[in-house]
Amino acid sequence: MSESPASRSITVGLFVTCLVDLTRPSVGFASVKLLENAGCAVSVPKAQTCCGQPAYNSGDNADARAIAARVIPAFEPFDYVVVPSGSCAGMIKHHFPLLFADDPAMAARAKALSAKTYELVSFLVDVLKFDDIDAAYDGVATYHDSCSALREMGIKDQPRALLSKVDGLSLKESEESETCCGFGGLFCVKYPDISGRMVDAKVDDILATGADTLLAGDLGCLMNLAGRLQRRGAAVQVRHVAEVLAGIDGQPPIGEKE
Repeated sequence: MSESPASRSITVGLFVTCLVDLTRPSVGFASVKLLENAGCAVSVPKAQTCCGQPAYNSGDNADARAIAARVIPAFEPFDYVVVPSGSCAGMIKHHFPLLFADDPAMAARAKALSAKTYELVSFLVDVLKFDDIDAAYDGVATYHDSCSALREMGIKDQPRALLSKVDGLSLKESEESETCCGFGGLFCVKYPDISGRMVDAKVDDILATGADTLLAGDLGCLMNLAGRLQRRGAAVQVRHVAEVLAGIDGQPPIGEKE
């Protein structure tokens, strides 16, 4: 007898991302907790590697393509690919198919993977219709909409809808929540002066809200903003949205040592 879709868990391959793996593993654990609470069976393929975005953004399509060719088979067995990052999700969803434009067989596989790839909060809200958040956070937060999440993945209302379910959390919008923080992957390396002015403008905007916590869904943006906030002596905690939604306790804010 075949198994009906309703009788089995949705299988999710969690694409952890390099920054989460190397600098903030708690985001990965929080993602697993949220997905399992939503009824998914979560796996983290050992064969996964970088999404190839640094190479792709540098114009090194050959290496980006080689990386994508490793990622695709690692995640093909799952119903969905879920990523706690708008930028890495955007790379897989929108740019993987372009890398194989001259290879019909691989292009078809890349498009199939693209169709089932989602950023974490978007997947919870848009696909699973999940909002059973059992978490508390005592504070006033403001949310930064990262460029890739907002413009490539269409993420705006989803994190706010889930954060509204967190006990004790107040969300205060900044005037420039949709403005780039200046990180932009390699942009901050190539154009440090411009990047520095951009992140200072963002910090001014964040401080104007009076919030004690900054949240976002992309770790690159959060690390960039946390570093500038610390250098300016601002008492604002910086956290990934998944950590707050999952109720991960005891983890120091991003940029602070234990």
